[in-house]
Amino acid sequence: MELIGALRDIFPTQTFGTNFQKREFVLVTEEQYPQTLLIEITADRVDLLDHFKPGDQVRVGINIKGREWVNPSGESKFFNSLSAWKITHKILANSAS
Repeated sequence: MELIGALRDIFPTQTFGTNFQKREFVLVTEEQYPQTLLIEITADRVDLLDHFKPGDQVRVGINIKGREWVNPSGESKFFNSLSAWKITHKILANSAS
């Protein structure tokens, strides 16, 4: 799936116990009803965000991930995440000439 929009925020890289890295950013989509989405990028891809700054217009390739967690009392809780695998600058129609 691909999303198009403007970067609102880019957060620092987080490193977890097993040297797993994650970096999050906020994308405001371009559509009739813009959505403000928190997206994560992980592992060897966290450095991709070094080439971007808030305000940049981008295209983001994402996967939607979901998981179930059962709490100690046996109730199921469900969580979703948006995981980026590619991010590029959006090419504006006027800039092609």
